[in-house]
Amino acid sequence: MPNLSKNASKLTRGFASDNQAGVLPQVMQALTEANHSHAPAYGYDPWTLDLQQYIETCFGPQTRVYPVYNGTGANVLALQAILRPFQSVLCAKNAHINEDECGAPERFLGIKLQTVDCPNGKLTPQDIENHLHYRGDEHRVQLKAVSITQPTEWGTLYSKEEIQALAHTCHQNGLWLHMDGARISNAAVALGLSFEAFTVQAGVDVLSLGGTKNGIMFGELLLVFNTELNSEILFFRKQLTQLHSKMRFISAQFLPWLQMEWWKEPAAHANLMAQLLAKGASQFPEVQLAQKTQVNGVFAYIPKEWNTPLMQHMPFYIFQPATNMARWMCAFDSQKEDIHRFLEQMKQLSKASDVFLEL
Repeated sequence: MPNLSKNASKLTRGFASDNQAGVLPQVMQALTEANHSHAPAYGYDPWTLDLQQYIETCFGPQTRVYPVYNGTGANVLALQAILRPFQSVLCAKNAHINEDECGAPERFLGIKLQTVDCPNGKLTPQDIENHLHYRGDEHRVQLKAVSITQPTEWGTLYSKEEIQALAHTCHQNGLWLHMDGARISNAAVALGLSFEAFTVQAGVDVLSLGGTKNGIMFGELLLVFNTELNSEILFFRKQLTQLHSKMRFISAQFLPWLQMEWWKEPAAHANLMAQLLAKGASQFPEVQLAQKTQVNGVFAYIPKEWNTPLMQHMPFYIFQPATNMARWMCAFDSQKEDIHRFLEQMKQLSKASDVFLEL
């Protein structure tokens, strides 16, 4: 066996991604408790059956839940359920399904992504209407769905009213509305709403509900709110290699995570840390925030010469190389001390000498 202690000893918290954080202790305990004796495979275990019942209680009796391995799998399965190969989905140009899933929707489904350049990452009803002109033309790909990310890849939020407006436009024109909720916990605490309030109650048809960015070890959930979409999805999940034989270990995490609201406090903490980081960084004249910080990500234009010394001190990514826009992601285990050290490093690089760094 390889000795991992040297590499492990080099690990440190940073702002690269909330995916890099660990697992909530109570989630680890839930996994341990599920690791007892035998249980039926492929979703017929008590945890998955209980999860289905709980989801129906929260989101409505028509809702079906499909645990999958990961977020890309949830998104591809969602699009498979609502699209055929001659159809398309409208999304923001910087949507995860367009820029960060290695072409998986196109590769596996044969569909087309139609993108809109959204400065704040958010689609509008007008964007949808602008893409309805060629419906019924056999020479053109047929728009059939809209996909939004909540919160967006730019860390911005759709209000419940904005989602309702999008859903209304979709349904008026025979389109499905999919939501990629990889960071849905951060959105919920920022909006002060339950998950169902800005998903099924706002008109969303299919939801990819993520947990790995907020304390879950592995797995995500696909929630289908429209009964028309359930007849074939079990077969699609199997074909897309998203049917986990030991599904109890996905469900055993999500069931108490949802029931006991284990997601809420960690997400609120991550959002708060991002607010503190944004407030501190904005004091430097060389730093310009790209977006208002609404959830747990801070997007900022910084001097290019700051990249290497800051990254050596605290890892993060340059989200937009052309403009040197950095993305600093806070997680449930981010600490004030991390932010203070990062800002102190900025202070050493900045020409300003009077920046007040009290957090």
